[in-house]
Amino acid sequence: MKKRSTARRNFIKLSAMGIGSLAMAPVAEAMPQKHLVASTNKRDTKLHIVCVGAHPGDPEFGCGGTMAKYSDAGHRVTFLYLTRGEASDPQKTYTEMAALRTKEAAASCKILNAVAMYAGQIDGNTVLDKTRNEEMTKMIVGLQPDIVFTQWPIDSHPDHQVTGLLPLTAWVRSERKFDLYFYEVNTGSETMVFTPTDYVDITSVRERKKEAMFAHKTQNPVETYNNYFKPLEEFRGLEAGVKVAEAFIHFKSKSQRANIMGL
Repeated sequence: MKKRSTARRNFIKLSAMGIGSLAMAPVAEAMPQKHLVASTNKRDTKLHIVCVGAHPGDPEFGCGGTMAKYSDAGHRVTFLYLTRGEASDPQKTYTEMAALRTKEAAASCKILNAVAMYAGQIDGNTVLDKTRNEEMTKMIVGLQPDIVFTQWPIDSHPDHQVTGLLPLTAWVRSERKFDLYFYEVNTGSETMVFTPTDYVDITSVRERKKEAMFAHKTQNPVETYNNYFKPLEEFRGLEAGVKVAEAFIHFKSKSQRANIMGL
C-alpha cells in the first residue's frame, strides 16, 4: 500500500508541473516507467483538446479547471456542446433559452480561452442512433483532436448518457486516433459508479473555474457549486493528495491495457 500511495503522489506532483499529455497519462502506478518517460517528452507538444458536453455548462462544471490548465499551457481547447440548453426553463421558449445559454457559454469560454461549437441536437430530446453516430464521428474526427473529454454515460440524465456514448463511438470508429477521457457532473445525483483512473490538481485555477461556472447565470451556479462541485473537488483532492482536483476515467489504448507495473 505504501508503494501505491507514493506512486499516486508522484503522479500528482508531475501533473501540477504542466498539464499537457503528461497530466492526463494513465495513473502512474499502473504504468511501466518507459510510458511515463514518453509522456514527459510530449509536454512541449501543442495539443488540440475537445471537450464534449450535453449542455452549456457541463464541460465547465465537470472539468473547467483542467481545461483552464490546458489553455494556460498554450493548448487549443474546443467545447463541443451537444445542445444549447433549450429546455432548461419551462417559462421560456426554446428559442429564448437557446439564446440565453449560448450567450452564457460564450462568456464562459472566453474566461477559459476555449472555442464553442454546437452539434445541433435538442435539449431533453437528444438522439443516439446510426445517423447521429455518423454525424458526431465526422465532426470529432474533422477537428483532429489529440484528446477528447466527454461525460460519463452511466448517468441519470438521458442527455448525459447520449453525450457519453457518441464520442465513444467516434473513438472506436476512428480506430482510437485520440485519447478518450470521461468526466463527472453532480456525482451522487446524476453521474453514477464513477471510479477515477486519473486526477488533475486544479488548486491554481479553482477561482477561474468558478468564474466560468458562474457565467452560466440561468443554472443557479452558486447553489449548484456549493452543493455539488465544491465538495466534489475537495473530495477528489483528498483522494489525490492535493487541495482540490478533478477526476477522470481514461479509456486506454490496447497497448496500454496490456501493461501492469512489474509484469
